[in-house]
Amino acid sequence: MEIWINPACSKCRSALTLLDAEGADYTVRRYLEDVPTEDEIREVLGRLGLEPWDITRTQEPAAKELELKDWPRDEAARDRWITALAEHPELIQRPIITAEDGTAVVGRTEEAVRDALSR
Repeated sequence: MEIWINPACSKCRSALTLLDAEGADYTVRRYLEDVPTEDEIREVLGRLGLEPWDITRTQEPAAKELELKDWPRDEAARDRWITALAEHPELIQRPIITAEDGTAVVGRTEEAVRDALSR
Protein backbone atom coordinates (compact mmCIF):
# COMPACT_ATOMS: atom_id res chain seq x y z
CA MET A 1 0.00 0.00 0.00
CA GLU A 2 1.27 3.45 -0.89
CA ILE A 3 -0.21 6.81 0.06
CA TRP A 4 0.49 10.01 -1.86
CA ILE A 5 0.47 12.90 0.57
CA ASN A 6 1.20 16.54 1.09
CA PRO A 7 2.32 16.82 4.74
CA ALA A 8 0.66 20.24 5.01
CA CYS A 9 -2.75 18.72 4.18
CA SER A 10 -5.04 17.93 7.13
CA LYS A 11 -6.85 15.18 5.17
CA CYS A 12 -3.47 13.51 4.52
CA ARG A 13 -2.49 13.70 8.18
CA SER A 14 -5.86 12.24 9.20
CA ALA A 15 -5.43 9.38 6.73
CA LEU A 16 -1.95 8.62 8.10
CA THR A 17 -3.27 8.68 11.67
CA LEU A 18 -5.98 6.16 10.76
CA LEU A 19 -3.55 3.91 8.85
CA ASP A 20 -1.22 3.93 11.85
CA ALA A 21 -4.07 3.22 14.27
CA GLU A 22 -5.05 0.21 12.16
CA GLY A 23 -1.44 -1.02 11.99
CA ALA A 24 -1.38 -0.79 8.19
CA ASP A 25 1.80 -1.50 6.27
CA TYR A 26 2.26 1.39 3.85
CA THR A 27 4.80 3.60 2.11
CA VAL A 28 4.50 7.38 2.10
CA ARG A 29 5.11 9.28 -1.11
CA ARG A 30 5.41 13.03 -0.75
CA TYR A 31 4.22 13.63 -4.26
CA LEU A 32 5.14 17.32 -4.34
CA GLU A 33 8.79 16.30 -3.86
CA ASP A 34 8.72 12.88 -5.56
CA VAL A 35 6.56 13.96 -8.49
CA PRO A 36 4.67 11.17 -10.27
CA THR A 37 5.42 10.69 -13.95
CA GLU A 38 2.68 10.83 -16.54
CA ASP A 39 2.76 7.03 -16.71
CA GLU A 40 2.38 6.75 -12.93
CA ILE A 41 -0.57 9.14 -13.06
CA ARG A 42 -2.15 7.03 -15.82
CA GLU A 43 -1.65 3.90 -13.72
CA VAL A 44 -3.22 5.47 -10.63
CA LEU A 45 -6.13 6.77 -12.70
CA GLY A 46 -6.69 3.22 -13.95
CA ARG A 47 -6.60 1.91 -10.41
CA LEU A 48 -9.01 4.63 -9.29
CA GLY A 49 -11.31 4.14 -12.26
CA LEU A 50 -11.31 7.92 -12.74
CA GLU A 51 -10.29 10.49 -15.33
CA PRO A 52 -7.59 13.11 -14.72
CA TRP A 53 -10.13 15.92 -14.34
CA ASP A 54 -11.77 13.89 -11.56
CA ILE A 55 -8.63 14.15 -9.39
CA THR A 56 -7.68 17.73 -10.29
CA ARG A 57 -7.79 20.45 -7.65
CA THR A 58 -9.38 23.13 -9.83
CA GLN A 59 -9.26 25.90 -7.23
CA GLU A 60 -5.46 25.93 -6.97
CA PRO A 61 -3.66 28.99 -8.37
CA ALA A 62 -1.97 26.87 -11.05
CA ALA A 63 -5.37 25.61 -12.22
CA LYS A 64 -6.59 29.16 -12.57
CA GLU A 65 -3.42 30.19 -14.43
CA LEU A 66 -3.87 27.26 -16.83
CA GLU A 67 -7.60 28.06 -17.12
CA LEU A 68 -8.41 24.40 -16.49
CA LYS A 69 -12.09 25.17 -16.03
CA ASP A 70 -12.23 25.86 -19.77
CA TRP A 71 -10.44 22.67 -20.84
CA PRO A 72 -12.52 19.96 -22.49
CA ARG A 73 -13.16 16.86 -20.42
CA ASP A 74 -13.01 14.20 -23.07
CA GLU A 75 -10.71 11.47 -24.38
CA ALA A 76 -9.00 13.85 -26.82
CA ALA A 77 -7.96 16.13 -23.94
CA ARG A 78 -6.99 13.35 -21.49
CA ASP A 79 -3.24 13.49 -22.17
CA ARG A 80 -3.24 17.28 -21.81
CA TRP A 81 -4.76 16.93 -18.34
CA ILE A 82 -2.26 14.23 -17.35
CA THR A 83 0.64 16.41 -18.50
CA ALA A 84 -0.71 19.29 -16.43
CA LEU A 85 -0.89 17.06 -13.33
CA ALA A 86 2.68 15.86 -13.85
CA GLU A 87 3.96 19.40 -14.38
CA HIS A 88 1.91 20.85 -11.50
CA PRO A 89 1.59 18.07 -8.89
CA GLU A 90 -0.10 20.46 -6.46
CA LEU A 91 -3.16 20.00 -8.69
CA ILE A 92 -3.46 16.30 -7.76
CA GLN A 93 -6.22 15.54 -5.26
CA ARG A 94 -4.90 14.05 -2.05
CA PRO A 95 -4.38 11.72 -0.40
CA ILE A 96 -4.40 8.87 -2.89
CA ILE A 97 -4.05 5.39 -1.42
CA THR A 98 -3.18 2.39 -3.55
CA ALA A 99 -4.80 -0.70 -2.11
CA GLU A 100 -3.42 -4.22 -1.89
CA ASP A 101 -5.86 -5.55 -4.48
CA GLY A 102 -4.56 -3.26 -7.23
CA THR A 103 -7.23 -0.60 -6.85
CA ALA A 104 -6.88 2.86 -5.32
CA VAL A 105 -9.01 5.42 -3.50
CA VAL A 106 -8.89 9.14 -2.89
CA GLY A 107 -8.74 8.98 0.90
CA ARG A 108 -10.33 12.28 1.86
CA THR A 109 -12.72 10.66 4.34
CA GLU A 110 -12.30 8.08 7.09
CA GLU A 111 -14.70 5.85 5.18
CA ALA A 112 -12.52 5.97 2.03
CA VAL A 113 -9.38 5.15 4.02
CA ARG A 114 -11.13 2.22 5.69
CA ASP A 115 -12.29 1.08 2.25
CA ALA A 116 -8.65 0.99 1.08
CA LEU A 117 -7.70 -0.98 4.19
CA SER A 118 -10.39 -3.57 3.52
CA ARG A 119 -9.19 -4.36 -0.01
